[in-house]
Amino acid sequence: MAGTSTPGKKLKKNLGLFSVYAIATGTTLSSGLFLLPGIAAEQAGPALIFSYLIAAIPFIPAILCIVELGTAMPKAGGVYYFLDRTMGPMLGTIGGIGTWLALVLKVAFALIGMGAYISLFVDDVKITEIAVVLAFMLAGLNLLGSKKTSGVQIGLVAILLTILSAFIIDGFVEINPEHFNNLFNVEMQSILSTAGLVYVSYVGMTKVASLSEEIEDPERNLPIGIFLAMITSFLIYGLGTFVIVGVVPMDILTGDLTPVATAADIMAGEFGVIFVSIAALLSFISVANAGVMSSSRYPLAMSRDHILPAFFRKMLKNGAPINSIIITTLLLVVILIFFDPTKIAKLASAFQLLMFALVCLAVIVMRESRIDSYDPGYKSPWYPWLQVVGIISPMFLIFEMGWVAILFSLGLVVAAVLWYNLYAKVRVRRSGAMYHIFERLGKQRYDGLDTELRGIMKEKGLRSKDPFDEIVTRSNVLIYKDRSNFEDILVDAAELLAKKIPISKEKIVKMVLDGTRVGATPVTRGVALPHFRASGISNPEMILVRSEGGIKIKIFDPLTGKEESEEFVNAIFFLASPEENPSLHLRILAQIAGRVDDPTFSEEWLAAKDEQQLKEALLHDERFLSLTISKTTLSESLITKQLKDVQLPDGCLVALLQRGGDMIIPDGKLVFHEGDRLTIIGEKAALKKLRAQFLT
Repeated sequence: MAGTSTPGKKLKKNLGLFSVYAIATGTTLSSGLFLLPGIAAEQAGPALIFSYLIAAIPFIPAILCIVELGTAMPKAGGVYYFLDRTMGPMLGTIGGIGTWLALVLKVAFALIGMGAYISLFVDDVKITEIAVVLAFMLAGLNLLGSKKTSGVQIGLVAILLTILSAFIIDGFVEINPEHFNNLFNVEMQSILSTAGLVYVSYVGMTKVASLSEEIEDPERNLPIGIFLAMITSFLIYGLGTFVIVGVVPMDILTGDLTPVATAADIMAGEFGVIFVSIAALLSFISVANAGVMSSSRYPLAMSRDHILPAFFRKMLKNGAPINSIIITTLLLVVILIFFDPTKIAKLASAFQLLMFALVCLAVIVMRESRIDSYDPGYKSPWYPWLQVVGIISPMFLIFEMGWVAILFSLGLVVAAVLWYNLYAKVRVRRSGAMYHIFERLGKQRYDGLDTELRGIMKEKGLRSKDPFDEIVTRSNVLIYKDRSNFEDILVDAAELLAKKIPISKEKIVKMVLDGTRVGATPVTRGVALPHFRASGISNPEMILVRSEGGIKIKIFDPLTGKEESEEFVNAIFFLASPEENPSLHLRILAQIAGRVDDPTFSEEWLAAKDEQQLKEALLHDERFLSLTISKTTLSESLITKQLKDVQLPDGCLVALLQRGGDMIIPDGKLVFHEGDRLTIIGEKAALKKLRAQFLT
């Protein structure tokens, strides 16, 4: 339906921590070291070293903000998605189209650099023609899917880092101190302008954010992978440019398109040239490979939101967005044929600086909107001062880069605004988090964003420290045989909850009924989920209810408060959480909703024979292990042992024990008997070890 996001087919989560690190590192260590130092030397001389350091200043706030937004909204499209959901579809269109083009420009620059290094060994070669051929080859690789593409990326980066480390270590021995004589004689304006030029060196690291939908456990792997890549890149660029300036005379370095090879030639002759040229080729292949993969996700994401035609939404069985990859590659080829490669970096840097300033603003908007479902796994520090620096410093660098860069960025903005007004505006009825700030000021809000963010929380699942398992295992259970009314069951549940939280039974009943009348009680797939947050509650608590005959619950119109209809459910989960932790409350709700959506839930819930099996139906087999102690399995070794003497894998906990008809909460002194049924909760890896230990 036009106006809202249309997710369509989801991308497969094929990218682990090493893939994130390899993509972020590989897209960063390319033209910035192997191509740009010679161009930068034309403007800043030996002070190009300072330009690389200064360029990192606006990059740090931007990357920290991108990591925060990426862990809160791990969806395809990266910067586009962040800007669209924070400040609305017009800015999203500007960010999406502009960043897509900027990333393609970065890939084009990498392919030109690759051609330059190939020309060292092949006479009379046309760099542009080589770059075009390589572009089509990389498109073919990307059509194989992100899993195979990321595997190639890991191998490329491993070899690249090995060669670069050897280059830097050997280079320090060959440094000529006289090459730094004019280091402090360069005008600051030239250094700053060059910083804007070389800023593109760091931009590639952010590409992985556009792939966050394909990252396994993005709240962990995205920040760790990017931060490791950031440290690696700062070290390589800082030490690498120092070695290049120290080894290569400035008159030779100036304008050189193969500066690393030139330095290696001085250090080790022809062997050195071959050695670093291999690294250069691997680097350019790496950045171009990851660049095609990440930039192609921008048209896909914009197509899902109706900003680009549905044509871009088509995907292969392996999850590769085929049409998006093809169009991105054709755009790349056009740029290679018609643009001057030495100017590409500056144009790409200028627009990217503008986008990174807006990303820092997006974090401010999201935090000030105070949407409970905005739940990043990582929060950028020093708020809001870090974000303010991240907004101001890119703007300063853009103006230092000159009018060509400024006009190029403005041209992209104008083109994107025209596209939005002529094509997308009539198809989109969506606003960003900015409207939630307006709502606080008494104007308006867009509830669809909160709904979408809750859906993202459901996809992300629980965090490792979330006590969902413990909440379920300590919850009280009410079982009814006959058909019942919601209000009658609520009184029973409130009486149990009042023993766990410092709120009276009467107040609990009132809060739940008030929430139900305004539509705050989700009812779906035969399950109702009344919930509330209140001050004074120390930990989330639940009451689980099952009725074989069904429970009648009234459905109210949230606008009028009038009863609309009645539904019968077989399960009710009452949840009470601390007022101070809305994100945990929403993650628990999202986890329950995800389990309820599982086709196996209803059958397991209704088939459960006792309280323990009901809890296990909610926990599901990925989060718990049910173990019956028997002489026919390895669990025989547990008989007559005390719990404190049993060596369980780290991360496992015996939460419940059923003996006969009794339910026992185990402690360390508990002695196991044959026939005892244990419910053990823990991490997947730990439970896997436990199965091998006792169930084989």
